[in-house]
Amino acid sequence: MGMEAPVNPTTTSAWGQLDELAEVFVPDLRGWFESEPNRAQQWTRRVGDLHVDLSKNLITSDVLERLLELAQQCNVGERRDAMLRGEHINVTEDRAVLHTALRRAPDDVLEVDGVNVVKDVRAELKKIYAFADKVRAGKWLGASGKPLTTIVNVGIGGSDLGPVMAYEALKPYVQDGIECRFISNIDPTDAGETTKDLDPETTLIIVASKTFTTLETITNAKVVRQWLLSGLRERGIIAEGGSAESAGAAGEQSAGTVSEKEAISRHFVAVSTALDKVEEFGIDPANAFGFWNWVGGRYSVDSAVGTSLVVAIGPERFEEFLTGMRTVDQHFATAKPEDNVPLLMGLLNVWYGNFLGADTHAVLPYSQYLHRFPAYLQQLTMESNGKSVRYDGARVDYDTGEIFWGEPGTNGQHAFYQLIHQGTRMVPSDFIAFANPTWNLRDESAGENGADMHELFLSNFFAQTQALAFGKTAEEVRAEGTPEEIVPARIFGGNRPTTSIMAPSLTPSVLGQLIALYEHITFVQGAIWGIDSFDQWGVELGKVLARGLMPAITGDEDVLASVDSSTRALIEYYRAYRRD
Repeated sequence: MGMEAPVNPTTTSAWGQLDELAEVFVPDLRGWFESEPNRAQQWTRRVGDLHVDLSKNLITSDVLERLLELAQQCNVGERRDAMLRGEHINVTEDRAVLHTALRRAPDDVLEVDGVNVVKDVRAELKKIYAFADKVRAGKWLGASGKPLTTIVNVGIGGSDLGPVMAYEALKPYVQDGIECRFISNIDPTDAGETTKDLDPETTLIIVASKTFTTLETITNAKVVRQWLLSGLRERGIIAEGGSAESAGAAGEQSAGTVSEKEAISRHFVAVSTALDKVEEFGIDPANAFGFWNWVGGRYSVDSAVGTSLVVAIGPERFEEFLTGMRTVDQHFATAKPEDNVPLLMGLLNVWYGNFLGADTHAVLPYSQYLHRFPAYLQQLTMESNGKSVRYDGARVDYDTGEIFWGEPGTNGQHAFYQLIHQGTRMVPSDFIAFANPTWNLRDESAGENGADMHELFLSNFFAQTQALAFGKTAEEVRAEGTPEEIVPARIFGGNRPTTSIMAPSLTPSVLGQLIALYEHITFVQGAIWGIDSFDQWGVELGKVLARGLMPAITGDEDVLASVDSSTRALIEYYRAYRRD
């Protein structure tokens, strides 16, 4: 299904008005807070459990009005509704974009291309839940009859970043006795370090690849398969002479042993729709969990790609995770524009990037459990919106995409916060924190009642956004008794924009809400820019070139001679220094 050509945002009246506002815009957060006693309340919004304070952003009522007009003139609402209806808004791949269907209520009906996709999703979830319950109950047994307690997820991109981020975030909810590990990098270090201390008898491997042809994933899966089979053979668990391709029937095996084929079927499951390739690898197709071409990898953690997470936290908690995502989906679909949190945050990002000159965006979680969240967002945002061509094929004549980055506080405070506070570049920043800690620890040596570590932690969270907003004037610095020659170095200009997001606790539901929030923020920006946020052709080029270079690396002189001089010299260096 074709889509109407996107609106060039620079041709809208709202864009022109925003340009004019930006030309004369003088941020004054100190003055705004003094003249607007209710500014915090005026600019605070709620979505689900998320308390979102936008008041320390460089935003005025005039700017907001123009931004909302820009969204209307760029048909953001219409494109959102088209996505939710299942129209093929991924135009370069002629696909629907239905990650929101993965978390719709079980009794919902959404017909897409003649199929009730919600029914299909719930059927696959039921299968995954049954598998997870079996593993969690110790009833899924390995080749030696032992329960499988370590899950190794082999994937890359969205098949890794989402599951590992969510697993780390929800560690307090992981069942005792179960551990998940993740392999993504084709660097052999990743597979080697991940498996070196594991017991093959108690290890379950999940291979996540939609096509089951992803070079990095399948190479890693083969290496892990070799590791598993070698370990089981050394212990006499696998019959001598058996192979994954030519294993005999159970009656032909030695007493107390299994074939390679049987061992693989007990220790490997797949997340894929390519059942023929799954079976060719040695995995029983009955142990394959599928998903659909309307699920992009970076939007897939709530699909079968999250199977490792389901095993770790259990189906009930995973349903809470899905419910949290659905809460934000419904808010995004129905909330008034002026109250619509993903819309507002996406528009603010456009304001900063296209009008005020910001190139990067920091996400700073004050939670160690969210230490992989910024990395997850890097793929979500930059793979989605790192495009220079609109979805009608026209090249853009305006900036798109943002560079997302970040680390947990408070460690970041002792690293890159210096640049955010006093550098020459404006870095809009999202701060994320939770009222209740998982670990309620105190420094008992501090004073009569000790010091609450979480309160110390959050004091930094509150102080950073305050300092970034209001800074410190020369007069304030002098009043502290600072020598005059040092005064310039200790001035903080302020007016550094931040958004503060808080929730009562980091639960599966809240994590789902955070993920869905940023999914929709990303959507809003892509819709304004008129780009297809759901393909990733730029990712494919490097893979194609890598396959073409392999012969040169392994000794084909003709191929080596055909490459550019720099690449040829680097390959020659490698061949000269590689030790057998």
